[in-house]
Amino acid sequence: METAVKINNLSVTLGGVVKALQNVDLELPVGRITGFIGPSGAGKTTLMKCIVGRLEIPDGSIEIFGQLAGSPKLRSQLTYMTQELSVYTDLTVKENLVYFARMRGQSRAESLQTVKQLLGTIDMSDKADTLVGYLSGGQKQRASLAVSLIGSPKLMVLDEPTVGLDPSLRDRLWQLFRQIAANGTTILVSSHSMDEAQRCDDLVLIREGAVIAHSSPKELLHKTDTKTVEKAFLKLVGDKL
Repeated sequence: METAVKINNLSVTLGGVVKALQNVDLELPVGRITGFIGPSGAGKTTLMKCIVGRLEIPDGSIEIFGQLAGSPKLRSQLTYMTQELSVYTDLTVKENLVYFARMRGQSRAESLQTVKQLLGTIDMSDKADTLVGYLSGGQKQRASLAVSLIGSPKLMVLDEPTVGLDPSLRDRLWQLFRQIAANGTTILVSSHSMDEAQRCDDLVLIREGAVIAHSSPKELLHKTDTKTVEKAFLKLVGDKL
């Protein structure tokens, strides 16, 4: 299977004292949803920032589609949705999307067509002219997600995209992720929710900056002889104590 992201012996120390990542080796496949699963502070966000080129890589290397992480050639091929809101609250949903489409180099006409398609994709056509500040938490998340869809990226990196959402909204977003992946986009999504891990094609379990497992949910449960990803995680942690 073709590799989207190849990570070799990656280690990151923050502030000179905090070992955020330790000797991470991973190969992540194209066109699949890979979940970075682990508790808060495990190193998931640091790993994602390294992948998208937001952090300098002092030890090890990362290649994205054969290019070194942070390469200018990758800017048009990947998008990054942070935990923080990625849209302006004093603009409408449509104004936000037009702005970011223009920032990606689209003409006015192209951006309007893009916005129309994106509003349909995130099921928010009826909220196009609503100020983001007046939207619910789930709607704001979907608006931020729409920004990351601009330009049909080959790789989407989503950091805790469903945190704080009710089960119904989480389910709708995961249905959308599945549709996007089915069209060939590679998705990396982080979560501290073990329940969401079951929805991924591949799992990377992270604890204290180290990868403790990398496999499909089915393989993970089989190897650990458990019924849930949470129990598998706890068993793996226990084995390493």
